[in-house]
This record gives sequence, C-alpha cells and structure tokens, in this order.
Amino acid sequence: MSDYGERIVMKRNGHHRKNRSGLVCALDVGSAKLACFVATIGDEKGPEIIGIGHHASRGVRSGAIADMEAAETAIRSTVEAAEKMAGETVREVIVNISAGAPQSKLISYEIAIAGHLVGDTDLRRILEPAAGPDGVPADHEVIHAIPVGYAIDGVRGVRDPRGMSGERLGVNLHMVSAAAGAIRNLRTCIGRCHLEVETEVVSSYASALACLVEDERQLGVTLIDMGGGTTSIAVFFDGELVHTDSVPVGGVHVTNDIARGLSTPITHAERMKTLYGSAVPAAHDDREMLKVPQIGELESGETSQVPRSMLVGIIRPRIEEIFEMARARLETAGFDKVAGRRVVLTGGASQLAGVRDLAAMALDKQVRLGRPRHFTGLAEAVSGPAFATCAGLVHSAAMTVAVDPPGAYRPAAEQVGRWSRFGQWIRDNF
Repeated sequence: MSDYGERIVMKRNGHHRKNRSGLVCALDVGSAKLACFVATIGDEKGPEIIGIGHHASRGVRSGAIADMEAAETAIRSTVEAAEKMAGETVREVIVNISAGAPQSKLISYEIAIAGHLVGDTDLRRILEPAAGPDGVPADHEVIHAIPVGYAIDGVRGVRDPRGMSGERLGVNLHMVSAAAGAIRNLRTCIGRCHLEVETEVVSSYASALACLVEDERQLGVTLIDMGGGTTSIAVFFDGELVHTDSVPVGGVHVTNDIARGLSTPITHAERMKTLYGSAVPAAHDDREMLKVPQIGELESGETSQVPRSMLVGIIRPRIEEIFEMARARLETAGFDKVAGRRVVLTGGASQLAGVRDLAAMALDKQVRLGRPRHFTGLAEAVSGPAFATCAGLVHSAAMTVAVDPPGAYRPAAEQVGRWSRFGQWIRDNF
C-alpha cells in the first residue's frame, strides 16, 4: 500500500515532503522545556545527532502558545544553540503537537469506479475527500490521516486495491486532529523565528517511535508521555498506532501544588520535587525533615521545616489524578483493553520516584520506564525520558524523508500498509 494518505494531508495543510540533503531539525515545544535536535539522515546507520539545544520553556502553557514574544525568544535560543553546535543553519523544523486536545477518529468513504482497474488516480480520488474537513470537527485541523484498509464492492480487508476491479472502492482512515487555533498559533510563533514548519507529529506518537520496541507494538501497549503541561497517550495494537489522546495535566501542576501547599517559591518547589519528591510513601518519611524557604523571606534566609511525608502527601494525589484521567479517557474511547496489560511511561514527569509503582497500582497493568533508543551522537544528558518526544521527531523524519541517491535510505512505506490489518480488526470487533 502507498503512503498517499499522509502525503495528501500534508499537501492540504501546505506541507510538502521533498528531497533534502539529509539534514533535519526536530523541535519539541513543551510547557516545561524546549528541545531541539539537528540530525543528518542518509545511510544505513540511521540518524546522527550533530546539534543539541534545550532551554527552559517560556510562554507555553499546556503545550499551547500563551505568550507569543516569550515563546519566540525561547524557541530562538533553543534552535540557535543547536545550530551553533551543528555548524549548520536550519530553515525548516519538524515540531510536536500536544496542544489543541488531539483526537482520534476512524472514518469510512466510498467512490464509484465503474468496473475499471483501480490505479493511483483512484486512490487520490478517494483519499483526498476522505481526508477533508468533513472527517474532523469544524474547529480542528488534520495532523495525521492514514489508510487502515480498503474495500472493493464490500469485500473488506484489502491491503492494496491497485490492479483490482469493481464498482465501488471504499477506504477507512485513522484521522488524528487537533484544534486549528492552537496549531496556527504554534506555526505563527515558529514563523516569527524565521523558520518554516515542515510537518507536525502528535507528541505521544513521536515518543512512541523513540521508546517502544517492536514486540510491544505488535502485542499491544499503551504509552503515556508525562510532560510538563500535558500527559499524552498513544495506544498500539498489531504494530500500529490505533488511538491517541491527552489530558491537560502534567509535571508543572505537581510543582505548583508543592509551591502552594508549602508556601515556597516555584523554583524551590521544583528543586524539592526533584531531590526529595516521591509518589509513594516510605516508612521513614515522618522522621526526615526538609527545609522549606518561604515566599517573601528569601533575603532573610528564614526557612520552615516540614516532614517529607507532607511533600509526598502533596505529590501523590496529583499523580493519581493523572493516571485516573488517562484510564477514564481510554475506557471512554473503548481502548482500555486493546493494548493488553503493558504500559510504557516516558516524559520528564515519569522520572519522579515512585511514579512507576503508582501507575502499576492505578492502571492495574505492567509498567516500565521508556527511554529513547540510542542513536549516534545522542549525548547521555539528553537521552532520558524527558527528551523522548524530540528523539521521536528525528525517528519520524528518518521514516519519511527521501534521501539522495534514491534508495539509499528506505522510507517505511510498509508501515502505512500494515494499517489494513487494524482496519479489519476494528471493523470485526466494533
């Protein structure tokens, strides 16, 4: 099966995949931090990171642009740092989408083919209207649209209809969309940095590309990317992404809870969370005392002391809320059982002590912490779960970019073809 679905949607959104010299720039715009990887792609070794930049996030809330000037300044600093390290100047970026409440939807569409053999023109005819605005909410914009199966005269489960004949050709598409306003604001902010958005990738899908192993994708897995302002969800079944969602709560909310609960500055709340925080209580928590600087008393140096159990008591309810919201979203969408008992946690907030154990209890599943798969040039400092999305954006580029000479690096076009198996499965089971 071809990759027409993805290419047509890129064309509709004004993005055109084109041959490049193998240089790609991945930009992760998060609520807690910004990260940028500049990589080269072009041989059998896969991507090689040649430039890295990261910066504390400014002007971004829950993944969306809240202050255009502050976000622009932070993005400029992040990209310039990566450019300086790489010794290259970038013009286009592949960016993640976590704002705009991304939604998944499966839609069906049919056209008449009058008995002739199906060709590439017919696939264009059916995919272009199927990926149109009727398939998504009026205020949403398509991010991904991938064929999950074709049908000829009602015969379902056709992987590639080209060369077949019939009266009617049908297709099922898995559509992922997000609020158009949030996407436009992100593009505008990046454009003010004299950069062009080449394509967008949903954050949870990017993180999954970086962290999941093939067996997990085949057997079924739920990836939960715990970012600063949002927690993104991706469900895989039979090797394919079958559902995405997000909840507007993340690690920043935990930090704010600590700052409010202990009346301490946000910078100190973040430090306490990192050094002493845990989502699971321990026996000695009541005996371990922590010094807490008070808001407005920094010059005098006065501090109060609280037991570590108080800090844990503030953190645990918020982490529980995140997992309960994620579970509720999956149950509502009908995908809580599809991925079996396997969960992979990633993202900066997943590194908090005890989160893995709490996730196992709250979700009643087997949980592991996901780190980006290593590739050349990925420094140890940026190889943790907090950089999974940015690493996944590079993997996404490696899957789709065409490199000269033709055939030197094979795009994963077969990935789209395997969507037909999920299309058949979902039609048979729902």
